[in-house]
Amino acid sequence: MTIQPAPVGTFTEAGGVRFHHIDLGEGSPTLFLHGGGPGCTAWSDFGAVAPLFARDRRCHLVDLLQYGKSEKCRITGPMWDFHAAKTVALLDAIGIDRADFVCNSWGGTIALNLAAKYPDRVRSLVVTGSMPVFYGPLAPLPEGGRRGRNARDVYYGGEGPTREKMRQLMARLEWHDADLIPADTITLRYQQSLDPEEMALAAASDNPRGDWQDLSAELPKIQAPVLFAWGMYDDFLTPDYPLMLARMIQRGQLYVMDRVSHHLQEERPYAYYTVVTGFLTQQDPEAR
Repeated sequence: MTIQPAPVGTFTEAGGVRFHHIDLGEGSPTLFLHGGGPGCTAWSDFGAVAPLFARDRRCHLVDLLQYGKSEKCRITGPMWDFHAAKTVALLDAIGIDRADFVCNSWGGTIALNLAAKYPDRVRSLVVTGSMPVFYGPLAPLPEGGRRGRNARDVYYGGEGPTREKMRQLMARLEWHDADLIPADTITLRYQQSLDPEEMALAAASDNPRGDWQDLSAELPKIQAPVLFAWGMYDDFLTPDYPLMLARMIQRGQLYVMDRVSHHLQEERPYAYYTVVTGFLTQQDPEAR
């Protein structure tokens, strides 16, 4: 599915930082939080599926801090706490008391921590490909947990970013069928990865992304229903890992989709929309 050009977005000051977000549709407020790969933005990760959700939802596609057109601030202290607090500040700034969250990878870990620490702000969560727990029999080994970081180092290292290196990264880690990766998406990610501030963050040696946090103690605190929507062939973690996560959460459940890897919403947008909107509607009495 070819991604369409991104609509004009909005800039919002919240909690002392500047967010960029694209807003589509009307209805139940839903925040879309993207992954942490090089060049990722809200539109690159969710542009293929957001128009489907916008039929009956108010969709806020948020560029995470340090990504896209949002502020490239440097983070000190616990990273997921920082992102959660700033995302709540964004909710306040745009007048949302409580929202659903639809998230990929990096964004999903942010949303899980937010749901644990600010339970009244979250109605439900859909999480794909996130790694919030690094302990336990099914958690990633240290070398597995570094795969994303290593991929970033390779991408920005050597001769620097190239369009072919972006295609290879997406084919190796994010898509099950590399032949189906849209050329427009590769270009979108590659061009964003050339942003001077993003390149500076990638090259920094002083830990500008903040201190890593394991959320093992936070997951049992989550009161909202959580759907882990996972790829059968996720290149970071097999589906037994999100099953462990689902059992750590009071109202966790797992759906595993075939023929996809780490970016379900891009590889099979209609199937992803069908599963996710069904789950979200169950949590929204007004939408039934």
